[in-house]
Order: sequence, then C-alpha cells, then structure tokens
Amino acid sequence: MEKNTGQKITKDKGFDCDFCGKRVSQGLEAGVKNRNHCPDCLFSKHVDAVLPGDRKAVCQGKMPASGLCFKKSAPDKYGKSRQGELMLVHVCQKCGKISLNRLAGDDRTDKIMELVNFRNNGDSELVRKIKKGGVEVLGKEDEERVKRQLFGEKRRKK
Repeated sequence: MEKNTGQKITKDKGFDCDFCGKRVSQGLEAGVKNRNHCPDCLFSKHVDAVLPGDRKAVCQGKMPASGLCFKKSAPDKYGKSRQGELMLVHVCQKCGKISLNRLAGDDRTDKIMELVNFRNNGDSELVRKIKKGGVEVLGKEDEERVKRQLFGEKRRKK
C-alpha cells in the first residue's frame, strides 16, 4: 500500500512527440509543471492558447525549437541586473505564434547547445520575426553564458 503524502495521485498525462515519436512523461521529475516539448528533439506542439498548461489552442501546429533566449528578469534590490532563466524559443509552423518555454531537467543538453548556433546558421527571416516579437535570440557569442546556466560555473584550476 502506498503512503499518502497529501499529493493527488494522477495518471501520467504524457504525450507522443509528433516529430520523433518518443513517449514523453508529464512527470514532475523533469522540474516543470506543464511540459510541452520533447526532451530528445525539443519539438513542441501548439497546445496552449493563453496560459501555460491551459491546453486550449485550436491550432495544434508543430513548433520546432527555433533558438534560445534568457527570460527577462527584474533587477535585484540594489538595482543590479540579473541573468534570467534560459528558455527555449518555439515558433509554430502553422500560425507563427512565438512561445518561450522553460527547459526541463531531462532535456538533452547537446540539442540545447546546438540551438546556440541557430542565429548564425539558421533562417535569418525567422530570426528577424522572433526579434520583432521582442525576443533576443542567443547566438555563438552567448555560448559561455548558456553553458553556465546548464552546467554551473566553470571550475578554476589550482
């Protein structure tokens, strides 16, 4: 018999990735409440209309990971700017909606690092569209900052 921890036990409401076919769990072990992308290929699906997790979008278009950005964050109490959380930028192939999504703990870091080069190697028209939507897509020059977010501070040799 399972011990009651006070948490509601529900069946996994995961999904099958429309791009690579992987079965993706909605479990909290990934560190996100409303998972909407595959940890292997980083593809998403346009399922949320207004709020994360509302699952009310009519579109249902495929949303490839089109880049990375840092979430805008308020300055600290001393007015010093803070680095925001690293976010995936998804763009719907059907309706063009731009969506920023939190990384999950089990996302493939090699695929995330591939996105750092997107701005330099990707579709410049798409990058312009993302930028016009108010999102600054990270590029090769941001690689060290991305690595720090993913892997922590670099250890210094003694």
